[in-house]
Parts: sequence; structure tokens; C-alpha cells
Amino acid sequence: MVELSDRDLSRYSRHILLDEIDIAGQQALLASRVLMIGAGGLGAAAALYLAAAGVGSLVICDDDSVDLTNLQRQIIHQQSRLGWNKAESAVAQLRDINPDISLLALPHRLEGSALLEQVQLADVVLDCSDNFPTRHQINAACVATKTPLVSGAAVRFHGQLAVFDPASQATTGCYHCLFPAEGDNQDGPCALFGVFSPLVGIIGCSQAAEALKLLLHLPSKQRGRLGRYDGIAGEWRYVNLHADPTCPVCGTKP
Repeated sequence: MVELSDRDLSRYSRHILLDEIDIAGQQALLASRVLMIGAGGLGAAAALYLAAAGVGSLVICDDDSVDLTNLQRQIIHQQSRLGWNKAESAVAQLRDINPDISLLALPHRLEGSALLEQVQLADVVLDCSDNFPTRHQINAACVATKTPLVSGAAVRFHGQLAVFDPASQATTGCYHCLFPAEGDNQDGPCALFGVFSPLVGIIGCSQAAEALKLLLHLPSKQRGRLGRYDGIAGEWRYVNLHADPTCPVCGTKP
């Protein structure tokens, strides 16, 4: 159990006032570890709220560098840090926001056993990456270690959000059940198709909210379904997720 200092009681007072969180919930957040893969648009927004909310240990992984074109939407980075590794830039900003939590930048791509190790250490994983191969590697590691996964995506004016909880995996499946790796899915990177600036904030903040609810053991209707956000209409639409028994990652009949 993490003891709250007078400084903690003041910093997190607005959380503690909520009956659903209270002191015990804030202690749970401070004792938790979150792995966030991708410090671009989605990760920028998610990381700010995870750090501010008091996630005790936040690990951020990204092998890319901050570019001028990123600053239109990746609000955690600054012009003074152009050329910095994104994970290191994000951690530098978060230390100003909350110096009392543990922040670790991994300025390289996580793969294989290194990815599995970091996922195993985490209580929740946020997939804030921007390509299908990485998403499938993260999903496979989360299924193998039974770690909850909060997945987000955004391009043009359209965003997606899904929460994969091992507790309901038998019925709702995993990311591979939703988007098979061997299918004809085509990524839409921002560099090619563009992205509406606030869209990544909406999806990234939603990822942070779902991660915090998982850590606090709060209920969420987002688990077990895919949320699709239309940035022009300002509307969410939802599709229930179903496990594929023949899924090579989580299926019972491979």
C-alpha cells in the first residue's frame, strides 16, 4: 500500500473527493505501472493525463524523433525539442507536470522478448502506435501475459477505440479477432492522409480514461466493443466484439 503524503493529498484532492476513487483508489494508481507504446498524437494526450492523474510508474516507448510536422497535434512536444527522441521529449514534459512519479523513456522499438518483458511488468498497456505490425505484436504480448490492452487509432477525421480485457477475452476476443494480421487491412498514416488535430486528443484522452478505469476497477461499457468516432459529426458508434475461436493468437480452436 502506497502511503499518501500531505503533498499527494493536496495534488490528488479532486480525485480523492470522488467516492469511486477516494484515498484507496489514488493509492492504487500510485502503485500501478502503465506501458505506453507510441508518443505521437495519441500518446501525447494520453500521457499527460496518466501522469497528472498519478499513475505511479509510466513507461513510454518510441523510436521516432520530434519533427516540425508533429507539432500540429502532438501536444506533449515543443519546438525547442525538435530532433529529440519522442519518448525522451515526452518524459521531459511530464517531469514538469508531475515530478513525484516514476517516468522511464525507452527510445527504441520494443520487439520480441524485450516487448514481452515490458508488457509482463505492466498493469495496463496503451497501444498508441500507428501501424498494424506493431499493433499485432503488442496484442500478442498482451494475450500471452494476460495484460489489459487499450487500443487507439486516428486518421483524417475518424478515430477508433477498443479495450481488450483478459477477464472477458473468451467472449470478446483480442485485437487479432477484430483485425486479422493476414487480412487486407491498410494503414492510413498521418503523413499520407492527414489528421484533424483535436481528433488524436479525443482518442488519446479516451485511452487514458479507460486505462485509469481498469486500474481503479471501475466498470466501463467500452470493454468488449469497438468505438468509432466521427470527428465531423461529433458522434460515437459502437460495434460489439466477438471472439474468433480459430484466432491464432487467442482462439480455442486454432
